[in-house]
Amino acid sequence: MNAARTLATAARVLRQLCHDPRSIALMLLVPCVMLFLLRYVFDGSPRTFDGIGASLLGIFPLITMFLITSIATLRERTSGTLERLLAMPLGKVDLIAGYALAFGLLAIIQSALATGLAVWFLGLDVIGSPWLLLLVALLDALLGTALGLFVSAFAASEFQAVQFMPAVIFPQLLLCGLFTARDAMHPVLEGISNVLPMSYAVDGMDEVLRHTDVTADFIRDALIVASCALLVLALGAATLRRRTT
Repeated sequence: MNAARTLATAARVLRQLCHDPRSIALMLLVPCVMLFLLRYVFDGSPRTFDGIGASLLGIFPLITMFLITSIATLRERTSGTLERLLAMPLGKVDLIAGYALAFGLLAIIQSALATGLAVWFLGLDVIGSPWLLLLVALLDALLGTALGLFVSAFAASEFQAVQFMPAVIFPQLLLCGLFTARDAMHPVLEGISNVLPMSYAVDGMDEVLRHTDVTADFIRDALIVASCALLVLALGAATLRRRTT
């Protein structure tokens, strides 16, 4: 891995995104809008918002970063940009790390905006530190970035990239414990949920809601989400090909 090449790749991606205001709006504003709508959907039951708002604070960034990253990376593949880059003295790890760094910077902004809105404007009541909420939201956004980079290797069009969402995101959404406790599910589904990273993202948010201090369970959950993101990034680097189809 070459730091200069990684930073150059990240700068190129950020310059491209600056010319795509719709994608920036999707990444930065849509999670905030969804949280705002959710707060007033449960206007008559603020405790309900407190119960699921923190979990969705991590889920919304994961979904939006997955969509944007998968589509943006696929455009690089189909336009031939990726093939030209890999023909240069640019390693696969440099390329993946550059993309992850660029989208990671946007993920930091996105998570900060969503967390600040939920806690200080929408009145999300948390016992723990809002900074821990921000940490988990950021890890979720980075996980979404990693998943988007990975699945883009298996899509031939932007439509196909979007089609991966039901296969990759929806099962995790149903099994993560957002709708019912995971230990109340069928044992088979509970076992599946135990290996899905979104489950630990929701568990981490719940730890912040219930405890004032950093708990061992929170550290475990955060490390699992971070490790999954790194693993998927490594798989994404392995799927890069020097010839586009």
